[in-house]
Amino acid sequence: MKQKFNIIQSTCIPLPLENVDTDQIIPARFLKATTRDERFFGDNLFRDWRYDKQGEPKQDFVFNQPDYSEAPREGVHQILVAGKNFGSGSSREHAAWAIAGYGFRVVISSFFADIHKNNELNNFVLPVVVSEDFLAELFASIKADPQTQVRVDVPQQTVTNLATGRSEHFDLNGYKKYCLMNALDDIDFLLENKDKIEAYESAR
Repeated sequence: MKQKFNIIQSTCIPLPLENVDTDQIIPARFLKATTRDERFFGDNLFRDWRYDKQGEPKQDFVFNQPDYSEAPREGVHQILVAGKNFGSGSSREHAAWAIAGYGFRVVISSFFADIHKNNELNNFVLPVVVSEDFLAELFASIKADPQTQVRVDVPQQTVTNLATGRSEHFDLNGYKKYCLMNALDDIDFLLENKDKIEAYESAR
């Protein structure tokens, strides 16, 4: 979903697991779907972790626990805090569709697989890379109080744990930052600069 990014302040859903791959994010069987509907993929985010074979919620999975069961698209928990090496495995863009479709606007981790990181950016999900120490502190704060909020300031490129006041700076490509802050995908950006492109071509 195209939304302008500025300052995002929200409670978080913690997923303190390392090496979460794209097949766990969205199982391969859903790649056969003929829809591009974000809601469909969001409903099946972490499908095999969230539901048993009968389609019943697994109560031990964090998304189904009372403190975190309300989906981000309902206006809460817009930040996913994940363990190191998030989005490894295949390059399927469907994984980013599922994260966006569930309603997450930000994913925080100490390391992202490169292709998945770019897929998130292309689908209006901001991947924020923090130090392992900062990530551990975030998990500890959320465990102590599920209502812990995190502020992600896109213009300043800072992420702050409001429970402790600690902040870190995160890297963000200038072009992608402009696109996120103006709700532009790559095609939108080209159309926005159509006159400049035509003027350049005419002068050649």
